[in-house]
Amino acid sequence: MSEPTPAEILARVEAEEREIVLPRFDLEDAWRLGSAMRAAALERGLPIVIGISLGEARVFHTALPGSSADNDGWLERKARVARRYGRSSYGVGLSFTAVGKAFDTSARLDTTLYAAHGGVFPITIASVGVVGTVGVSGLPQADDHAFVVEHLRAHRDSLPAA
Repeated sequence: MSEPTPAEILARVEAEEREIVLPRFDLEDAWRLGSAMRAAALERGLPIVIGISLGEARVFHTALPGSSADNDGWLERKARVARRYGRSSYGVGLSFTAVGKAFDTSARLDTTLYAAHGGVFPITIASVGVVGTVGVSGLPQADDHAFVVEHLRAHRDSLPAA
């Protein structure tokens, strides 16, 4: 079986962005989601940082063994991309790659502030839009992205039906 192309990965990520919409998200949800992500990361021995924001406010943050301040920097740069574009940082990067461009040169944004690498996903509320971000940094970008998607789905599925 051949590796998926950037366009195929982008199509999957875009489907995830459309799919993962929450009925609500507040500070208690941030704590539950972040705590679940931390427990799973500890169990798997993942050297990551985890961050959740609502608007510009950081409402959850934790660093696990093996992570570093560099991971915090990457997390913030990826979160800026997700906030600016209203979509996953991985999806933004893939959208440039799929058309033969590089985000770092084509986006015309300061790469010390913005990184279109996988790991940060927008928190989208139905009938409201993007209200924040949830992300991780410390693994290869596809793995960072997959970890966040896994936990956002589980969080969404744990909520009572609207």
